[in-house]
Amino acid sequence: MKASPFPKKITLLIHVLVWVLMAIVLFLLSPLSWKVELPNEYWIKQGLLLAMLIGVFYFNMHVLAPKLLFKGKTGVFLLVAIGSSVCFLLFIQEFEKWIRLPELMHYVFRPNEAYVPKPRNFTYDLFILLLFFFALGISTSVVSVQKWQADAALRRQMEKERVNSELSYLKAQINPHFFFNTLNNIYALTTIDVDRAQKGLLKLSRMMRYVLYETEKDKTLLSKELEFIKDYIELMRMRLSEKVPIELDLPERLSELPIAPMLLLPFVENCFKHGVSTNHPSYIKIRLFLQGKVLYLQTRNRILPSKTRSAEDLDKGIGLINTKRRLSLIYGDKSELQLDNENPDNEYRVDLKIDLS
Repeated sequence: MKASPFPKKITLLIHVLVWVLMAIVLFLLSPLSWKVELPNEYWIKQGLLLAMLIGVFYFNMHVLAPKLLFKGKTGVFLLVAIGSSVCFLLFIQEFEKWIRLPELMHYVFRPNEAYVPKPRNFTYDLFILLLFFFALGISTSVVSVQKWQADAALRRQMEKERVNSELSYLKAQINPHFFFNTLNNIYALTTIDVDRAQKGLLKLSRMMRYVLYETEKDKTLLSKELEFIKDYIELMRMRLSEKVPIELDLPERLSELPIAPMLLLPFVENCFKHGVSTNHPSYIKIRLFLQGKVLYLQTRNRILPSKTRSAEDLDKGIGLINTKRRLSLIYGDKSELQLDNENPDNEYRVDLKIDLS
C-alpha cells in the first residue's frame, strides 16, 4: 500500500509558511513602519539573518533533535541550544559592526547629527534571540510530530505483522485438528460400510481443496464457507444412526460477502464431538442465516451425562480456543459470541453474530 502523499505535502506547507512569516517579519513589518530609505547593508544583514535562521531550523531538525533530544539527552540539548543562541547573537552583532550598520542607520534617522557610538539596544538583541528560539521551537515541533507519526506507523506495522503471524499459527493448528477428527470418522466407517467410507473420502478430498486453496487467503466468499459446512455435515451424517436427529436450517444460497475461511467449522464440529452418544438420547440443531450483512450461526446439542462439564471446560478444545482468538483478532467488536450450557433444556448453545460489512 502506498503511503498517502498528504502528510508530506502538509509538512512542506508548514515549512513554506514558517519562512514566509519570518521573511515578512524581517523584511516588511518593521522596515515599512519606519517609512525611510534604508541602506543596502541593512537588507544584506536581514537576508543573512533569515538564512541563518533557516540553517538553525534544519540543523536542529536533522542533527540536534535526533542526536540529542530523541536520545534522551535533554540537558545537553538545552545547553547546546542556549550556547548556539549566544553564538548566533554575537555573530550578528559582529557582522553589523563589520558593515558599519549602526553608523549607517544613525544617519538614516538623524542625518543632521554626528554619529556617536552608543550602548547597543537590548530590545533589538532580545528580538533576535526570540527569532532564534522561534525557529528552534518550530523545528523541534515539526521533527517531533514526524517522529511520532513514524513511530506510530512502525507500531501499526509491527502489530499487523504480529496479528498476521498469530492468525497463520492459529489456522495451522485448526487445519490438522479438523483433518485428524475427520479421518478418524472415515476410518470408523471402513469397518461398517466401505461404500459410504469411499463416498466420505471423495467429500473429504473436495473439502481438502477448499482448505488448501481458500485458507491461504485472508478472506473467502461466504457461499464457499457454507458449502464447506454442508459437506462436513454430510460427512458426519454418514457415521451417525437415525437415532441422532439432525435439524438443519441452512440457506440454499448466500450473498457473496467475504468471511475468514474455516471460521464457522469449529462450532459445527463441536456439536458432533460433544453432542452425540450411542447410549443416551441426543440431537443436533444448526441454524445459519443472514440479515443484511450480519451473519448469525446458532447451534444446539444435548449435554450428555458423561460429558456434563462447565461451559468453560467445553471451550477448551483446540478448535474453539483458536476460533475465538481469530474472531477477536479479525472482527473485534464486530463479532459477538455467546456460549451457554446452563439452561432448562440441558443444551449446549452457541450463538454467533458477525458483522461482515
